[in-house]
Amino acid sequence: MSRLFKAVTVGLLTGILGLGVSLFPLGLDLEEDIGMGLLFGLRGPREAPSDVIVVAIDKASADNLNLPTDPEKWPRSLHARLIENLVNEGAAVIAFDIIFDEPRSVAHDSLFAEAISTAGNVVLCEYLKRETVPLTDERGTRTGDLNIERLVSPIPLLARSGAALAPFPLPKVPVKVSQYWTFKTGAGDTPTMPVVAFQVFGLEVYEEFIGLLEKVSPSYAEKLPPDKDTILKTKSVEKLIRHLRDIFQEKPLIAEKMLKQLQNSRPGSIGVKENQILKSLIRMYQSPNSSYLNLYGPPRTITTVPYYQVLQLGEKAGANQKEISLDGKAVFVGLSESLQPEQKEGFYTAFSQASGLDISGVEIAATAFANLLEDMPVRPFGFGPHLATILLWGVVLGILCRLFPTSLAAGCVVGISVLYLIAAQHQFTNTGSWYPLVIPLFFQAPVAFFGTVLWKYYDTHRERQNIRKKLGYFLPDKVVDQLAKSMADIEASSQIVYGTCLFTDVEGYTTLCEGKDEIELRSLINKYYEAVFEPIRQNGGIVWEAKADSVLAIWATAHPDAELRNQACLAALDIASAVDRFNQSFAPSRLPTRIGLHSGRMLLGTIGAGDHYEYRPVGDILNTASRIEGLNKHLGTRVLVSDEVLCQLNGFLTRELGEFLLVGKLQPIVIYELICRMEESKEEQRSLCRMFAEALSAYRNQSWEEAITILNEFMKIGVDGPSIFYLDMCEKHRKKPPGKEWNGLVHVDKK
Repeated sequence: MSRLFKAVTVGLLTGILGLGVSLFPLGLDLEEDIGMGLLFGLRGPREAPSDVIVVAIDKASADNLNLPTDPEKWPRSLHARLIENLVNEGAAVIAFDIIFDEPRSVAHDSLFAEAISTAGNVVLCEYLKRETVPLTDERGTRTGDLNIERLVSPIPLLARSGAALAPFPLPKVPVKVSQYWTFKTGAGDTPTMPVVAFQVFGLEVYEEFIGLLEKVSPSYAEKLPPDKDTILKTKSVEKLIRHLRDIFQEKPLIAEKMLKQLQNSRPGSIGVKENQILKSLIRMYQSPNSSYLNLYGPPRTITTVPYYQVLQLGEKAGANQKEISLDGKAVFVGLSESLQPEQKEGFYTAFSQASGLDISGVEIAATAFANLLEDMPVRPFGFGPHLATILLWGVVLGILCRLFPTSLAAGCVVGISVLYLIAAQHQFTNTGSWYPLVIPLFFQAPVAFFGTVLWKYYDTHRERQNIRKKLGYFLPDKVVDQLAKSMADIEASSQIVYGTCLFTDVEGYTTLCEGKDEIELRSLINKYYEAVFEPIRQNGGIVWEAKADSVLAIWATAHPDAELRNQACLAALDIASAVDRFNQSFAPSRLPTRIGLHSGRMLLGTIGAGDHYEYRPVGDILNTASRIEGLNKHLGTRVLVSDEVLCQLNGFLTRELGEFLLVGKLQPIVIYELICRMEESKEEQRSLCRMFAEALSAYRNQSWEEAITILNEFMKIGVDGPSIFYLDMCEKHRKKPPGKEWNGLVHVDKK
């Protein structure tokens, strides 16, 4: 699998996983709760439009007016004075985020109603009451429940006086408030307070609005009230809103045509402020039923004036009052405190303070109004672009993480994540566009990085296992383990051990090669190696080297161990049997094999220089074992072992073949023929071994005639290589005696 293919695979998997998570409700909630909160935090507070003001009913006002802290107990005549002052100051629209659903003093209620009616621009608050209606079948059996939302209006006296009524429902649960309804679907697409207040505010450009609509659709324009006075006089603001909403929802192109007409209007024909209001009104009717709040900052970021100060505007008092400008402003009146202990109404948002102070409901209503006025709510990606962004981001992350080394990939992931965050924050600050953050940055980025780290680790582990497997063909497992742990110690990785070396060699291999095709020869020698390797491994040996027709195997331990020598002898016998079976199966391509074993100290370590090293055994016992194997040619035997190998071993039938000084050696060595396991031996074999021992004793005593006689008797039983060898030696010594000091040592002058 190519690197690029793996990289694309990781990228697609990361993208698909991101899509899966983002489509779950939990993913959407995390984006809204954490992602949007992070964007607000990075952006910080921003300046709210000066056209929106909150009049705060707060403790400071209660104290200054000597009123109870509970606003429900305030006389409504104060609200009448408040409206009069606001109207006198030129307020464009007044919205009360207070419920007046119960009558109080008749006189005060009448004064309040009269002030509302005189102002002509007051929007009063309704509230939604949820009711459960049981459903029954024809027999009267209850089949379920129907949940309905019912609008509860202010008392009739006030409701008749207001320019419009509107609810402003918000969730009051322990989650962040991030959205509001523009049109409440559960209550028959009822327009909410920010929408109604903005339409009343926008009546100053109503004639221009009708003019734009008349240019693109005269038939619809004819059905609307001709001017704003008619709307206010007939109290048909809500009816107008519903009618316009229906038009823009049924004919979306009308809104686009109106916007185009507005854009192409003659410069100077419409003021900048009026142009913005017209554009925002059209966008409002195009909008979905809910919108995301583009918060301006912590509580009281929107200009907030205490209630008592507005009441004192007509008085002489102070310089502070002169600074309050209400002309042409939208005024929202409601509960709003500056200290958390005094707060009676608050909603948890991205700008709720550590002290516990939340944003009040009236400030949220003012925020929603300001968003409509600026035409700058928080705009989430559409479904398609959102999915495309998540998928593309995942692909980019996966490709970077898979193609680059881990450290560089980590830097790339952090780098592009920071760039993505900067771009998202820039768009959020300047246009209100809301890019997804939680899934791309906190899910996909870690998944792509750590997923590729795990994949790379798996690939590396698999590669190392393959290397270990390949090295296992040439090196013992312990050595492979050591090299796998620390290649840096390869030059110093050596140790002195006690062990047994086993050498094998094929008789007549050179002649066999001359008549074989190379491919056929390779197949034959591989089968041969299978036959030889298996007994070595089964008996605990390590196949150290296989070169041409010879094999080197060792049994090694830190201290002399008779059991390892026993296993080596068993392996030698099993090899001889396996080769016999091999030769029977592959005749006439027979590979008769000679085996030699010797035990002693040796070094296991790396031998080499520069960039080439071999880990192998080094020591005299290897050369000696090789010479013992070669002695088989002279003695006509198959398996020869040294006296050091057989020390303390009693489980084998052997016969001593004498003491030999092998070619190139300075020290003589006693050689035995390894015949079979003792339990497999026959009496005849044991008797022949005793007979040969008598002949060898006579040879050492220089009793040539006696030795020759015994060996000839031995030969009558069958052809025996050692007997032939010693008959020849006896004949030589009989012709030329070696002398009195001779001890029976046999000198081998050639391999």
